[in-house]
Amino acid sequence: MGGQENEQRGAGETDLPARRERRWRTWWSALRSTRARRAGVVLAVLLVALTGTVIGVFGGGRVSTDIGPFRADLTLAPAVRGGTTVDIPPLGALQLDSHQGPTHLTVGLGALDQRKTEALIDDPASISRASQSAVTDVRNGVLRLGLRTLGAAVLVTLLLAALVFRDTRRTAWAGGVALVVTAGSLGLAAGTVRPQAIEEPRYEGLLVNAPAIVGDARRIANDYSRYAEQLQRLVGNVSQLYTTVSALPVYEPAPGTTRVLHVSDMHLNPTGWQLIRTVVEQFGIDVVIDTGDLTDWGSEPEASYVGSIGLLKKPYVYIRGNHDSPRTAAAVARQPNAVVLNNSTTTVAGLTIAGIGDPRFTPDKETSPAGSGLTAQVANQVIGAGETLATTVRDSPRPVNIALVHDPASAGPLSGTCPLVLAGHTHARQISKLPQVDGQQPTQLMVEGSTGGAGLRGLEGEKPTPLSMTVLYFDQQKLLQAYDDITVGGTGQAQVNLERHVIRDPAKGADVPVTPTPTRGGSESPSPSGTGPTPTSPTPTSPTASPTG
Repeated sequence: MGGQENEQRGAGETDLPARRERRWRTWWSALRSTRARRAGVVLAVLLVALTGTVIGVFGGGRVSTDIGPFRADLTLAPAVRGGTTVDIPPLGALQLDSHQGPTHLTVGLGALDQRKTEALIDDPASISRASQSAVTDVRNGVLRLGLRTLGAAVLVTLLLAALVFRDTRRTAWAGGVALVVTAGSLGLAAGTVRPQAIEEPRYEGLLVNAPAIVGDARRIANDYSRYAEQLQRLVGNVSQLYTTVSALPVYEPAPGTTRVLHVSDMHLNPTGWQLIRTVVEQFGIDVVIDTGDLTDWGSEPEASYVGSIGLLKKPYVYIRGNHDSPRTAAAVARQPNAVVLNNSTTTVAGLTIAGIGDPRFTPDKETSPAGSGLTAQVANQVIGAGETLATTVRDSPRPVNIALVHDPASAGPLSGTCPLVLAGHTHARQISKLPQVDGQQPTQLMVEGSTGGAGLRGLEGEKPTPLSMTVLYFDQQKLLQAYDDITVGGTGQAQVNLERHVIRDPAKGADVPVTPTPTRGGSESPSPSGTGPTPTSPTPTSPTASPTG
C-alpha cells in the first residue's frame, strides 16, 4: 500500500513540470493571439481612416468662390509635395511653390461673371477696383476649403468605419485618426506658406500670353508685405486678357529699366528666329545678345541665315562661336542693327558690353581638337580668350556691365571684372557664381541653352532638344534684378514654359553655388565639343542635351 502511494507521488512530481509547461504555452499562445488581434485592429483602423480621408478629400475638398471678376474653383488633393496650380484656361497655367506638405491646391479660374464682365468692358478702370478684393477672396475661399475638406474627411471616415467595424469605439478611433491626419496636413501647409512665391511663378501655356499673365519684372514685389499688391496685379492682368479683344495689354516700362534677350547656339534653326521675334515684341526687348554658333559650318551659303537679324529692328550684339567663321561674323556685321564684338566693348541701351569670339573654328568634328582628345593647347586657347577679354574689361574707360564669351570655360579670368558674364556652347541652361577674387565684386555666370534646339542635332536624341532663351531685367543701376527662363519644346513640339527668378540683392547677384573654374593648362581642361566645367543649375526646367558645341 505504502509502495503504491510512493509511486503515485513520484509520478505526480514528474508530471508537474509538464503541466507548468502546458500552462505557459497556453498563456503565451493566448497573449500572442491577443497582441495579434490588437495589432490587426489597429492596422484596420488606420487603413479605414486613411482610406476615408483620401475619399473625403477627393470628394469634399472643393469649393467655388469669387476672385475678383472670376468664378473660381478651389480644389485640394493629396500630393507628394505641396504647391499651387492656377489654371487660366485657355491661356495656360501658373505653378507656384507656395507651401510644403502632402496637399496640393488648384485654383481654376472659370468664366467671368456676366454682370461684372459688362462692367469691366464699360469701365476698364473697374478692373483695378475688382482686383482689390482678390486677397480677401482667396483667403476666405481657402479657409472655407480647409474646413470643408476637414469635415468631409472625418465624415466619410466615420461612415466607412461604421460600415466596416459596426463598433462605436473603433469607429470613433478611425474618425479621430482621420481628424489628426487631415488637420495635421492642412496645418503643415498653413505653417509653411510662402506668400512671396507669387513673385516667382512658373508659367506653362502660350508664349504670347506669358508677359501679360506673369506680370512685369520691373514691378516685382521685393518686400514680403507687398504680397497683396502682387496678387491683385495678377488678377488684374488675367482680367484684362479675358476682356480685351483687340490686342494684348502692353505695360509701359518703368523709367530706367532695360530688357535684354540672351540667345545662343541657333545652329541654323529657322524656328529660332520666329521665337526670338515673338519674345522681342511681347516682352518689349531693348537689346538682343547672341553668344555665338549661329551656323554649323560657317560657310558662305549659311551667311544668308543671319539676314533675319535686321528684321528684329533692335540692337543685336554678337560674338563668334566655335561653329562660326570670320565670314559669318562679317555677314552679321553687315546687318544695320548688329554689333560684332571681338575683344572690344560697346554701349547699347545704357549697358556697356564687352565680348570676345571663340578662338577655335571647329565646324568639322573629324578635324576638331575633340577628335584627338583634350590637350593643354585647347585649354590655353579657351582660357586665354577669357584672360584677353579680362584685360580689355579692366582697361575700359566705362565700367562694363556684361561680358560675353562663347564657351563658359573662358569665364574664369573674368571673375571680379564685371557683375555678369553670359555664355553658351553647352546647349544646357546653367547659372553659377565664379570664384570671387578678394577685394573685387562678385561675378555671376549665366550659360544659355540652345535657342535653335541644337539644330538638326537636336533631333538625334529620343526627344528633341528644347529651344531656350532668357529675358534679363536690369534696374536703373544696370544691375540684374530678375530674369525669365523661356523654354519651348524641341522641334515639332509646342509646350512653352516660362519661369520667373527674382534676385533679392542685385548688388550681390543670385544666390547660387560657386563652380570651380579650370586654370590654364590644368587637368580640368575645356572641351571644344562643349564638355567643359558644368555649373550647377538651380532651376527644375533646365533642359538637358548632349553638349555638342
